[in-house]
Amino acid sequence: MRSAPSVLHLDMDAFYAAVEQAAKPSLKGKAVIVGGLGPRGVVATASYEARVFGVHSAMAMGMARRLCPNAAFLIPRFRLYQQVSGQVMALLGELSPLVEPLSLDEAFVDLEAGGTPAQEAALRGVARRLRADIRAATSLTGSVGLAASKMLAKVASELAKPDGLVVVPPGGERALLGPMNVRTLPGVGPATADTLRRAGITTVGEVTDAGEDEMVRLLGKAHGTGIHVMALGLDERPVVADRDTKSVSVEDTFDVDLTDRVRIRTEVERLARRCVTRLRGAGRSGRTVVLKVRRYDFSTLTRSETLRGPTDDPAVVTEAALRLLDGVETTAGVRLLGVGVSGLADFTQEDLFAQAGQAPEARHGPVDADGPVALPPSGPPPPPAPAEPEPAAPRWLPGLDVRHADHGPGWVQGSGVGRVTVRFEVPGSKPGRVRTFAADDPALEPADPLPLVPRG
Repeated sequence: MRSAPSVLHLDMDAFYAAVEQAAKPSLKGKAVIVGGLGPRGVVATASYEARVFGVHSAMAMGMARRLCPNAAFLIPRFRLYQQVSGQVMALLGELSPLVEPLSLDEAFVDLEAGGTPAQEAALRGVARRLRADIRAATSLTGSVGLAASKMLAKVASELAKPDGLVVVPPGGERALLGPMNVRTLPGVGPATADTLRRAGITTVGEVTDAGEDEMVRLLGKAHGTGIHVMALGLDERPVVADRDTKSVSVEDTFDVDLTDRVRIRTEVERLARRCVTRLRGAGRSGRTVVLKVRRYDFSTLTRSETLRGPTDDPAVVTEAALRLLDGVETTAGVRLLGVGVSGLADFTQEDLFAQAGQAPEARHGPVDADGPVALPPSGPPPPPAPAEPEPAAPRWLPGLDVRHADHGPGWVQGSGVGRVTVRFEVPGSKPGRVRTFAADDPALEPADPLPLVPRG
């Protein structure tokens, strides 16, 4: 354990919702809920104004609508979130070479490795400047925890929310953790918490009081010892820069179960292309193509095929995904499809021995957790799926950026029965006016997100 609180944990406040509020001045101070808007959608993030109604991440969107019917319900705009995250991570990179991102809105930083003196006053000063720099660059707020370990820094940032700074001084670990629920400790999930509850242990302090031997008896040697050590406030995990991504994947849940085989193939092709776009964006390639199918009864199948070498070729990934689909029964209905690539590398192998044309026995066959999966007999390839028809008019989803030839930039508030309602405003402006257009109005078109803080 370090002698100074030199591990910093930054957690941006209600990140997706806060970005939307900053981008849309009329939503400032209002309840905003971001997530999937269909019947099976879930909440990705809720603003603090929505949280007072009981809305939280991972809640079913239908429940969120019942709890907070007057909120603004918006689809996620991940492109913008990634841009803003890049600005925040760049500021963290100025503090230290050891930055460990956990997600778009969360990261650990080893300030000592960046040369900040191991003195509380200096560390506090760096944290205060960071929060100010983030606000200046993005107009957003973030909460910061400072402690001698990653676990304590994360606990501190949670206590600091929203828009605060909490420092855990050396020697104050057990006093801080003692009253907290056991779920605070890394590695304590619902099952472990239930085991401890049945033994009368619900707080971190009760874990330390019970002792290591009792934890080992309840949870086993490795898990019990680890939980007891964490309860004492001891965490030797280092901040690790450039955590290696093990896979890249995309998936979609459908509002209505898919039963048409041609439509299912078309969706798999679309997901494969999206997956490769994300793979290339990360500058990676991969050897193993993974298909995920969740059927009408919630049973989930995963099939994978390992290629002869890493690739970022959309045709190769698509054909592999379709081969895997050929071995899955979908007649009764599919509610979710996903395509992923694992076994990542930083290069591509140009000669993949004509993957699509190889005989099945010349490839590493598809495998899953139970071992090899039988491939369909070789023969002429199936006829290509028909191209997905172009929609008659753009699908104007709530929250999307648009631009009108006469009124300029704005965002979609809602649409239906051939109409689309747009609010015309930009980051930093006053709340804008609302106008309604025909959904096929040629003067209205999708637009790129604008920066939250104007440049220049």
